[in-house]
Amino acid sequence: MTGNRSLRQRMSLAAIVIAAGLLLATNAPPGLFRPAPAARTAVITATPIPLFEDDPERRRLGVLTYAAGWSLASDNMRFGGISAIHVENGNVIAVSDSGLVIRFPVPNGSGTVTGTIDPLPDGPGSPDIKQDRDSEAMTIAGDRAWIAFERRDAIWRYSTNDWRSDAHARPPAMVEWPNNSGSEGIVRLPDGRFLVFAESVREADGTSPVVAFEGDPALRSTPARRLGFRPPTGYRVTDAAWLSGDHILVLTRRFALWEGLSAKLVLAPLPAIEDGALIEGRVIAEFRAPAAVDNLEAISITREKGRTILWIASDDNFNPLQRTLLLKFAVDE
Repeated sequence: MTGNRSLRQRMSLAAIVIAAGLLLATNAPPGLFRPAPAARTAVITATPIPLFEDDPERRRLGVLTYAAGWSLASDNMRFGGISAIHVENGNVIAVSDSGLVIRFPVPNGSGTVTGTIDPLPDGPGSPDIKQDRDSEAMTIAGDRAWIAFERRDAIWRYSTNDWRSDAHARPPAMVEWPNNSGSEGIVRLPDGRFLVFAESVREADGTSPVVAFEGDPALRSTPARRLGFRPPTGYRVTDAAWLSGDHILVLTRRFALWEGLSAKLVLAPLPAIEDGALIEGRVIAEFRAPAAVDNLEAISITREKGRTILWIASDDNFNPLQRTLLLKFAVDE
């Protein structure tokens, strides 16, 4: 009993420290958590991890089958804080909540990979103020990327060739979103429409605001409609992605002091896009200890050999008690 009590005490202390880190990371004054300038190149150490440390052979989590996963660390102090990812052709493009673009190849087993870290050359406000460049969501199609900035309620469109912006807007339907719980997920549908999900939850009905754009949200003239999403009780949106057909995946997260971090993945069909429409679905996977879990904030969908692959990454908040995880799953059709 003494050993179990000691373990619980250590876990509680870790939870308190992580909670403090999350609180500071999300409510920091300008510049507090912006990493210092460093070299552009990042040597990233990838350490393979099992889905369940206490049962390495266990690979199922809801409808997901674990394919691979790594804990990532780097000698470059700007590495971390990942809020959105795009995986394509064996490479990862990530954006951090400090307005940094992080690129690296998907690890192959253990060892190191070499990546790059570059600040976005364009964006809202000052590049030296973290709150101005709090990039929390991204979607990429072809050679264009759309990035949502949470505290600025803005969508900027970039060329992935040089990361210069050629359009941006502050949509009226998003300007009233709370300062630190605004845009967290952006989805580009195959027909060119976009959905932007807010992290905040309305107290009145427990839903999160969603804005549906009939076209490019980085153009001020694009018509928009206000929708809602119903997250699992107590959870908040951290990312979203188009899956297939008329279905999307929405990643949600919760932090509870005595439970730590957990996340739920929701599969939701798209309703007719009209004012007041509600997006709701079912939980298809739940991440909580003893499964590998941290501050899960980013998802990307790819296809391999006819299978749907889900990638999930975590934001370590530059907190030494947290990890940058990159997890790969096959999704049951």
